Amino acid sequence: MTINIQYIHMTTSEAMNEHVTEKLNKLALKYDWIISAQVIFENIQKEKEEGKICKIELSAPGPRIFASSQERTYEGAVKNTINDLEIQLKKRKQTFAHS
Repeated sequence: MTINIQYIHMTTSEAMNEHVTEKLNKLALKYDWIISAQVIFENIQKEKEEGKICKIELSAPGPRIFASSQERTYEGAVKNTINDLEIQLKKRKQTFAHS
């Protein structure tokens, strides 16, 4: 799986690159039909409390799979976004099984 990570209104973080790559690779082991992932980390300066955003779009057969989360920390945003993606992937896998 190809992973492309972008940072908006913030500096690139190797730690976050490793964190999100590790989480996405775990998903790719479960769902081997994922082709690629576009990850965007964004920081909204005006939002003091919960301005950390993680958006992930997965490229896979069928309609796009996208999730986004806004939290106090990037780790929290990654966790929630990955959880949302996993719910969508489970549904997609069930669709494959029935078709």
